[in-house]
Amino acid sequence: MNKYYCLIMRSKMLGRICAAFSRTSQSELLLSFGVRKNQHLAMDPTQAFLLKEKCIAVDTNDKAIGEISKEEAHLLGPNGQLPPLHRAFSVFVFNTNNELLMQQRSEHKITFPGYYTNSCCSHPLHNCSPDETDEAYHVGIRRAARRRLQIELGIDPGSIELSDFKILTRIIYGATSDGKWGEHEVDYILFLRKDVSMKPNPNEVSRVVYVSLAGFREFQGYLEKNNILFTPWFRLILNSHLKGWWKQIDNLERIEYDPVIHRL
Repeated sequence: MNKYYCLIMRSKMLGRICAAFSRTSQSELLLSFGVRKNQHLAMDPTQAFLLKEKCIAVDTNDKAIGEISKEEAHLLGPNGQLPPLHRAFSVFVFNTNNELLMQQRSEHKITFPGYYTNSCCSHPLHNCSPDETDEAYHVGIRRAARRRLQIELGIDPGSIELSDFKILTRIIYGATSDGKWGEHEVDYILFLRKDVSMKPNPNEVSRVVYVSLAGFREFQGYLEKNNILFTPWFRLILNSHLKGWWKQIDNLERIEYDPVIHRL
């Protein structure tokens, strides 16, 4: 891990925490430099620029109906209505010890800054090359996931084949982040089981940690004790499907894609 982005905290206290989160003593809690909660007074310029990206607007059956800017896709309506529905994805990266990579979102993020969530969450783009609107075998979603893993976590895209992603299902959810921004997405759920090298982007991610299934409850309790929340989409997946899938992580190929769009 590049030391500019990340400091490996090896104090006895954090060592005990990390050991509790994982079946192995090798997992380490990684804390980024220089990110302080609620210290930015204006929108981060990088995140503001990204609001110009073109997302894929969809209907409730996930049929693409056009393009929509990321800003339009996340602005609440005048009476607090959810933004227009658009396509998204959530990647869950597991190492070969079957530990889940969790990230804490940067305080620069427009929605849910500082919340813990799954490994990578974002959107396929309408005007991207190679094409992320390609729906055959979910190629567009796979391309978008690989692109964002590089942007958020610094994972070399050459180390990931599109076929490495296991797409499990889709969910529809909506949530407000504050009085201005929110989420309203058809969210594809992807699993990736691979040991990866990372260099997290501090504009996207403030912390990362690997967590074992056995240690997840203690990890969750630690976050609750410190008033750190899960993102709404991760909480919905956690409370519905995640642990059942996680128990089958050694046999991912046996899990069939569920075409039903689950409204959570």
